Amino acid sequence: MSSTTLEPNPSGRGAHSGAAHNQANGGARGSLSAGPGPSFLRVLNSEAIKFRTLLSTLILLAATVIVIIGVGALAAWGIGQALQASGSDPQRSAALAAQGDIAASAPSAGIAFAQLILGSLAVLLISSEFTTGMARSTFTAVPKRIPAFVAKLLVVVVSAFLVSAVSLYLAGLVAVPILDNYGHTLDVSSGDYYRTLLITSAYVAAVAAIGMALGALIRNSAGGIMALVGIFFVLPIALQIIQGDFVAELRKFIPSNTLEPLTATQHLADTLETWQAALVLGAWVVIPLVLAAVLLKKRDV
Repeated sequence: MSSTTLEPNPSGRGAHSGAAHNQANGGARGSLSAGPGPSFLRVLNSEAIKFRTLLSTLILLAATVIVIIGVGALAAWGIGQALQASGSDPQRSAALAAQGDIAASAPSAGIAFAQLILGSLAVLLISSEFTTGMARSTFTAVPKRIPAFVAKLLVVVVSAFLVSAVSLYLAGLVAVPILDNYGHTLDVSSGDYYRTLLITSAYVAAVAAIGMALGALIRNSAGGIMALVGIFFVLPIALQIIQGDFVAELRKFIPSNTLEPLTATQHLADTLETWQAALVLGAWVVIPLVLAAVLLKKRDV
């Protein structure tokens, strides 16, 4: 009768120590982990890569630059023509003088179009993820969802601000020789000009943030863009047509009417104070973004 000898497990101590080692490593890794999903910096880098590698994004950014510079040049030419013609018409000259330094407004004449382009771009960047199904991959990689939304928002807002600021400065450089031909000067190195440039660029960035919120809320590119157009183009026209004291007061609180009091060097009649305009524009940005973030957490992809 043969007996089978069971050798003691030589790896028992090793297994025990290995388990302890793995537990220690796991604990170390757990202590370095910030929770499920990648870090915010990696999410931000991912969104920046997606932003700059889309051909449609580059086309819309280039269109923004062209529109701001082109419309600014046309505005400088038109203002020069108007100022030249007013030389022989005292009544017209007095009317133009009452509007202040209208030559300084030439570089920012294309902002109305730029805000539509960049606002639509912000809508498309998030709404397209829901229409194409990419949102499933995004939120699988970032289960908390809010970091992905904030990263996308930062990329859009910073890009809108920088593109607007550079374009406005270039539009000013283009407008200078055009106005010089008509005997008028535009100082693009003055503090007031830089102040207007920065505030206007921040306003366009705010419009892009509103577009991002609308895209997240509606989750449809056409619907989000139509909502943006309705707020910034249709609503001002409608309130302009409708008469009445209440409507005239309500007109001050739409976002497109906050830019003028923000950039004015002194308070303009029938407009909000500067701090009031800043609060109104901030409310138009913050409220939709908070609502979009809450619904993004609660709704299915």
